[in-house]
Amino acid sequence: MPEHTTLTDRPAPHVALTLDIACVWSYLGYARFARAAARHRAVGRTIEVTFRPFQVAPHASTAGEPLTEVHHRDLGPDAADKVAHVRALFDADGTEIHFDRAVFTNTFDAHRLIAVAAHQGRAEDMVTSLFHAYFVDGHNIADTHTLRNLAAETGVAWSDDGTDVIHSELQRNRDDNITTVPRFSVENGPVLLGAQSEDALFAALETVAPPLETDGTADSR
Repeated sequence: MPEHTTLTDRPAPHVALTLDIACVWSYLGYARFARAAARHRAVGRTIEVTFRPFQVAPHASTAGEPLTEVHHRDLGPDAADKVAHVRALFDADGTEIHFDRAVFTNTFDAHRLIAVAAHQGRAEDMVTSLFHAYFVDGHNIADTHTLRNLAAETGVAWSDDGTDVIHSELQRNRDDNITTVPRFSVENGPVLLGAQSEDALFAALETVAPPLETDGTADSR
């Protein structure tokens, strides 16, 4: 008969995610991480997830502009083929994306909102909501009204705090020479860069997971 399992009494492993909401690879990587984390937690294991801000375009305007125009300007005549290739990756992954709706904009205040949500235990939900707003719904996530609505929908109480914290964290990235996102740093474990596969992220979490132990009682059925 199968025995019941419990977790050893150890602190939850800590995972630091460095990403940007305007980064398509951060979006894909985080979607995969969310699924890996769900698998990890499904057996009763816990992980502590924190987010470090990164800006792929720190000087982007808060007014925003269609992402398709940015693609044509930055990717040149091959823009359509390159975008189609990325869209195919998302289709294969089962993650929704609409480049034709996305508004390229400054992400500083979105990161500040993630920090506010973290203090309320809702950071992961907030990140999910912001990625969906940017890459699926086509909202300008630099707009204060939009951010207030997203916070309310995610159960996060609005606050104007956090500006100095985000400036400090962005400077820390520069000091640490972090130039590639997404970045998944597992405490006492591996550091993974880029849009890693769900299985690779799950394996990284498992390397630091406390072992499951039986409690000595058998299922009598």
